Amino acid sequence: MLRRYRPLIAVALLAMMPAAVAGELTVAVAANFAKPVEAMAPVFAAATGHQLRISTGSTGKFYAQIRRGAPFDVFLSADEARPALLEAEGRIVPGSRFVYAVGRLALWQAAPGHPLTPDTLRADTAGRVAIANPKIAPYGAAAAAVIAHLGLTDVLTPRLVHGENIAQTFQFVATGNAALGFVAWSQVSQNGAVLRGSAWLVPPDMHPPIRQSAVLLKHGADNPAAAAFMAFLKTDAARQIIRQHGYDLE
Repeated sequence: MLRRYRPLIAVALLAMMPAAVAGELTVAVAANFAKPVEAMAPVFAAATGHQLRISTGSTGKFYAQIRRGAPFDVFLSADEARPALLEAEGRIVPGSRFVYAVGRLALWQAAPGHPLTPDTLRADTAGRVAIANPKIAPYGAAAAAVIAHLGLTDVLTPRLVHGENIAQTFQFVATGNAALGFVAWSQVSQNGAVLRGSAWLVPPDMHPPIRQSAVLLKHGADNPAAAAFMAFLKTDAARQIIRQHGYDLE
């Protein structure tokens, strides 16, 4: 019976924080995770009174900006590597790093009713294929790994279109600038169902796991709103939102 009410209990405990300490935090969010954070923002605000200021972009660019002193309080990366580097460089609050979600990759096209498989990529008529820049975007690196796993690197390289991040990659396909694209499953699904177009959910054993880490940055060390958001990410309420948007959890 208790398990049934855990999400409500978790939010209720956060809501017990005095309104007088309500504040604001700036969170740098990997582009793939924009929708879940937007869904979390009103729940977090209702529970704590704190407000989120959300900045979205590529993980690699955020890492570079944080190293140059960008005033973010929390960083929600699309990988483990950059947060680990920031920890090694002394730029985060010690012990704050944890995996908040495990991403899934999908091959997607905007037109519905066209079943997609790896053979779709091999077809001469497949057209251009969009992926996020593998050098700065973890989902792009995962897409490159899938292409290599399928033995299609030489075939597809001349047809690849690189987005700066996974959001731009999605737009390439949505606007018809690419026929297909490797995007985050969370961008095209809700509760496990494809919302628009056609998609192939890539088996996770075709690429390294996309383990996405959160860190409390030194800039947010004395910000109660930042600490509250890091705690909120671990609640059942937040984890339910994460699952609904197509992510796995550890």
